[in-house]
Amino acid sequence: MIKTEQLRKKFMARGLSQTELASDPYQQFESWYQQTMESDLAEPTTMALATVDADGQPWQRMVLLKMFDENGFVFFTNYSSRKAGHIDNNPKVSLLFPWHPLGRQVKVTGQAEKISTAESLKYFTSRPRGSQIGVWASRQSNVIKSRALLDTMFEQMKSKFSEGDIPLPDFWGGYRIIPDTLEFWQARHDRLHDCFFYQQDESGQWLINRLEP
Repeated sequence: MIKTEQLRKKFMARGLSQTELASDPYQQFESWYQQTMESDLAEPTTMALATVDADGQPWQRMVLLKMFDENGFVFFTNYSSRKAGHIDNNPKVSLLFPWHPLGRQVKVTGQAEKISTAESLKYFTSRPRGSQIGVWASRQSNVIKSRALLDTMFEQMKSKFSEGDIPLPDFWGGYRIIPDTLEFWQARHDRLHDCFFYQQDESGQWLINRLEP
């Protein structure tokens, strides 16, 4: 692992120029993501997800990026959760990767859609057994009177699924964020940061513009 402070100094001194950017934002994200994973940054897959409720009120929470490719960014949740309700009403969301210890952040805007049951099942079966049981035990975002009730439900589910494989709940799965825009922000000295904005034109070609910091 490389110390984040070492990488931060390196990245800030080097900066970011358009000539070194990948023409495809997913390739650019892959490059930064790999550098982040090679650092000692805590929770490098954490991203802030912003949704909007029916009254137009924005909400944010931290979720974990579990997979990404040229089709988008995937996270998992309870489909009866608050965030899922927001997405059902308005699929427009944004993501923020807060890699600030490295002097970097990536911002994404786009549309959220549910992934296939097969994709959700594949990921669900890869989770630790305790995490699988936890999915069954928690009615995410619902009011609960005490921690003891949650612990009791967990023990009940643990007993129920004491043998064999734990089935995928029909109320749980993944969302894929399909980007409309991606913004790569690199900290520089004197707050004269480098910032590049990717956006598709009508033909589907990605255009890149430098933004003032």
